[in-house]
Amino acid sequence: MINHMSVKEMQPRWDIFCRIVDNFGDIGICWRLSRQLAHEHGLKVRLFIDDFPTASKIILGLDTNQTIQTIHGVEVNSWTIAETAAAPADVVIENFSCGLPDAYINQLHLQKINTPESTSNHTIWINLDYLSAELWVNDFHAKPSRHPSLPLTKHFFFPGFTVETGGLIREKNLIKAREEFLNSPALQKTFWQKLEIAETIPSPIKISLFFYPEAQINALFLALAENSQPVKVFLPFNGDITELNTILTDFKLTIDEVFQSGNLTIHLMPFLSQPDYDYLLAACDLNFVRGEDSWIRAIWAGKPFIWQPYIQTEDTHIIKLKAFLEVYTQGTDNEENVVIKTMLYNANLLWSGKTQTNRITLENNASQIQLWQDLMSHLPDLQTYAMQRADSFIAQQDLATKLVIFSENLMKNKV
Repeated sequence: MINHMSVKEMQPRWDIFCRIVDNFGDIGICWRLSRQLAHEHGLKVRLFIDDFPTASKIILGLDTNQTIQTIHGVEVNSWTIAETAAAPADVVIENFSCGLPDAYINQLHLQKINTPESTSNHTIWINLDYLSAELWVNDFHAKPSRHPSLPLTKHFFFPGFTVETGGLIREKNLIKAREEFLNSPALQKTFWQKLEIAETIPSPIKISLFFYPEAQINALFLALAENSQPVKVFLPFNGDITELNTILTDFKLTIDEVFQSGNLTIHLMPFLSQPDYDYLLAACDLNFVRGEDSWIRAIWAGKPFIWQPYIQTEDTHIIKLKAFLEVYTQGTDNEENVVIKTMLYNANLLWSGKTQTNRITLENNASQIQLWQDLMSHLPDLQTYAMQRADSFIAQQDLATKLVIFSENLMKNKV
């Protein structure tokens, strides 16, 4: 008699571990990946999180008083569950070298020594690293690493921009949803109404703004206030307005009022869900993003963007920024694209506190303002270029698909 296993029993099990270090970037990536693996690849996914209150800003409906709950097909667990009674899954993803709980590693060890080497019962252990465009990533992607004291191996998996890397996170219907939104005035109107933003005719230039405190924000706002066209800035905000105003030396914002200076209007907005943030990026003409999650979503939005990497000592983040700009501006050999490349380099480095050669100082404030105004005047060309680059990256396999293929190949080879 044939034993028909249920679909649930046949589902491969994946555990994903996330320590929330940089506010919402870590959990943003982990939550998108967990949902995609469950929905598009039919996997049974458990997501372990160490900070439920912060995660609840991203995982809508997360009950911070419950240690285990299922949301959108993903079983969300408190980190403490894995410290006591969580049996290892078929594949475990350690995100951003967050470290696995000792109890979980001990179970991996017992599993290894208690089952024959020839079986496929051993858990595949993958460290999903941060996204980088640096050249060394191509060489280190998918390489194994032995545990220093136990007979365990984990593989380092690097997201990236080339076929030699792990790709970028991208849901199957993401681009279709973007196109439907951009081609539907009705959907866009509904979106702005949901955010309680009144439409203005003629439509102003729209900018979304998500940044670290080190960003060169004052020169940007001064440039936008003096811009030849009206500009609306949408600033998703979830913190202390006093801290924000200490950065804005020339402007003072209030929670309850829309700020206006010259041609600049600033809307402070409540924290957005991931789908709404994706729509905001698509709806704007220019996006300022930071970290990793919003950076990737800005690429898929197909709109011009300025990226601010996470600040690191010894200006390591500037190295990462330049490496990305080199990849992003590949093929800019005609005269028009050379202008775009130069503009993107200058604007991105300026935003992160650097020029090509010198650190930004208050004395060259006027030149900063001029740079932003020049960029605003080139938005149509930058828009065409951004969509072309998005299309080029779409041609590559996405991160979740590459992770599944990689883990399946390891299982077949019993690594």
